[in-house]
Amino acid sequence: MYLEHFQLTELPFRLSPDPAFLYLSKHHARAKAYMESTIWFTDGFVVITGEIGSGKTTLIETFLKELEKDVVVAQINQTQVSPIGFLQSVLAQFGFSPFRMKKAELLATLNQFLIDQYAAGRKVVLIVDEAQNLTNTVLEEIRMLSGIETTKEKVLRIILAGQPELSEKLDAPELVQLVQRVRLRFHLTALSAEDSRAYVLHRLDVSGAQGRQIFTDDTHPLIFRYTGGVPRLINTLCDTAMMGAYALERSEIGIDELKAAIEELGWVEFAARTNRMLRPSMAPRTDSNQIVARVVVVHEGHTIAEHELRPGRLIIGRTADNDVQVDSKFVSRHHCQIVTTADTCILEDLNSTNGVYVKSKRVRRHHLNDGDVIVLGRHEIIYVDERGARARHLADTGEHAQPPGLEDREAAGGEKDSGDPGESGSPRENVA
Repeated sequence: MYLEHFQLTELPFRLSPDPAFLYLSKHHARAKAYMESTIWFTDGFVVITGEIGSGKTTLIETFLKELEKDVVVAQINQTQVSPIGFLQSVLAQFGFSPFRMKKAELLATLNQFLIDQYAAGRKVVLIVDEAQNLTNTVLEEIRMLSGIETTKEKVLRIILAGQPELSEKLDAPELVQLVQRVRLRFHLTALSAEDSRAYVLHRLDVSGAQGRQIFTDDTHPLIFRYTGGVPRLINTLCDTAMMGAYALERSEIGIDELKAAIEELGWVEFAARTNRMLRPSMAPRTDSNQIVARVVVVHEGHTIAEHELRPGRLIIGRTADNDVQVDSKFVSRHHCQIVTTADTCILEDLNSTNGVYVKSKRVRRHHLNDGDVIVLGRHEIIYVDERGARARHLADTGEHAQPPGLEDREAAGGEKDSGDPGESGSPRENVA
C-alpha cells in the first residue's frame, strides 16, 4: 500500500470504526455526551440517529472503550429478528445459552439477571445499532425491558442507534408509550466545511503525518463539495486520491489528483444526490421553535451571555460542545441541562461535581419558575419565563415583556446570592 510512500504508520482513511481515529465535532461530542448520560441516569434511554456513514458506529465503539469495569454491555447489531430472536440475542450477549428457551423463560432469565447485576453494584447497558430495522413488536419488547426495576430505580440503560428512518418509526402513534420512556434524542448531522477539513487533518496526524501537508489547502473545499461532510464518504474519496497519487509516485494530493479520484468513483456533487443530512441551521423553522423562556448567564454582577429556550434540551457545561459554555473550573464538563416543553422547563443536574443550587438548596431536578436563579459555582443563571411575562404584559399594556435585570430578581421571585461562596448556605465548590 501507500504507507511507506507517504511516510505514515497507519492507513488514515479506513472505513472500519476505529475509536483512535474519532474526530469529535461539536455534534459528535454532543451525541457522545448523550450516550454517556445513560450511565449518569438510572433511567437512561437514548436514541441517536444519523445518515449512513455519519459516524454512529465509531461513537458507539469509543463509548464502549471508555466504560468502567462495573458496566455490563449487550451490543446488538443484527436487528432483522423476531421478538424471541431479539431476546435470545440479548441473553447470549450476557453469556447465556438461551436458544431452546421459550419466551416466558427468556423474560424471567433476563429479569433475574438484571436484578442480580443491580444487587452486585453493576450497571447494565443495552446498545442496539441499526435499530431502524427493528419491527414494532421488537420495539415493544424493548419498551417492556426499559421498565424492569427494583423498588428504587430502573436497572437497564438503553441506547438505540440508527438511520433517520428510526426517528420516523418512533414518531408513529402506536409507539407513543416507547417514546415517552426515551430520555434523550439526537440527530447526528454531517460535518461542516471547517470540520470536514479538520477531520482529514486529524486522521492524517493520527496516522503519523506529524503536520506534513499531504492534501493541499485548495483540495478541502472540493472534498466537502463532493462528500457533503459525511465521514465515510470523506474516507472513501481521500483513500482513492492517495492510491492514485501513490500510483503516479506523487507525494502530495492536489486538485488534479482529487479530480481524478472523483472521476474514478463516478461521483457527482453531494448536493445533487441528497439533502437528508442538512445541518439544523439550514433547515426551515417551524412552530416548535417558538421561544418559551430565556436564561441569562451572570458572573460577578455582569451579564456574559443570554440564550433563548425553545422546546428541546439545553446542555450547560464547561466544554465547547455544550449549548451553553460556562468556562469555570467549578463547572463540570457537562454540568446540567434544561428540558423545555410547551408547558414547563425542568432543570436537571448531570451528576456534576459541585452541584446545582436554586434558592441556596442543592437540587437534582427542579421545575423552573420565572425569576429563579440557578447557581453553578461562581456563576448565576437567571431564568426568565417568557410565557408568564408575555401574558401579564399583554393583559396590562399589550406590549412584550422585557427581561428582569439583576436588580429585579427579588421582585421576580428570585433570591439574592451572598456573593461569598464560603458563607453558610452557599454551594461548596470543588474543582470539577
